[in-house]
Amino acid sequence: MITKRIIPCLDVKNGRVVKGVNFLGLADVSSPVSLAQFYSDNGADELVFYDITASAEGRGLFVDILTEVASKVFIPLTVGGGINSLDDFDRVLKCGADKVSVNSGAIRNPALVLEAAKKYGDQCVVLSADIKRVDGEFRVFAKGGREDTGMEAISWIKRCVSNGAGEIVVNSIDTDGVKKGFDIEMLEAVCDAVNVPVIASGGAGCMEDFVTLFNALPKVDAGLAASIFHFGEVDIKTLKQRLKGANINVRI
Repeated sequence: MITKRIIPCLDVKNGRVVKGVNFLGLADVSSPVSLAQFYSDNGADELVFYDITASAEGRGLFVDILTEVASKVFIPLTVGGGINSLDDFDRVLKCGADKVSVNSGAIRNPALVLEAAKKYGDQCVVLSADIKRVDGEFRVFAKGGREDTGMEAISWIKRCVSNGAGEIVVNSIDTDGVKKGFDIEMLEAVCDAVNVPVIASGGAGCMEDFVTLFNALPKVDAGLAASIFHFGEVDIKTLKQRLKGANINVRI
């Protein structure tokens, strides 16, 4: 039985961790360095670091903060934001990232996933898909959820997996920060379409949302969340004990 992963997400803007609702109304939370170290020491299986305005602002990712974060954590670290070229992959990997997450950069240049997978291996390339329902269709959004690409999400994800994306983070804009549970319908559509690890993101409000997620969709490999962890609403070690009690395999 595959061990399910619990992954906190650090959305970083101007060097600080922030959190909003439906990708809007961002509020300051904490220092990414101190939060990363806390999660590394307190049961997180992996950590995701997103420089959430790099793409929209057309700049590179904050490497100084990333380097400091990487030096403090002893769990796998996935990094995204402003990843537009192989040079960007190289830069963040040299800062200490284990995996690189690409979203807007792949939309602009679909060959980026293929090129990166060939150079660094499929396991290094994570496709982060920001998805929202538009006229009854799952639609891919770019630039931190600001721009509707017009592309249907499931076919886009399948294309990227065929090009070598080794993992998919499904960010539901519809449920982001709402705390009413993960977007089971959207996640099921992705799980049915691909055979690589799928990470659920957007909507976690309590421990039971993770129990529901893994019971409803055994194919989902991990649950990712931000505010419930950042604000101490859910403790990761306690969450894992709850999952274990529900016969869901986790690393204690």
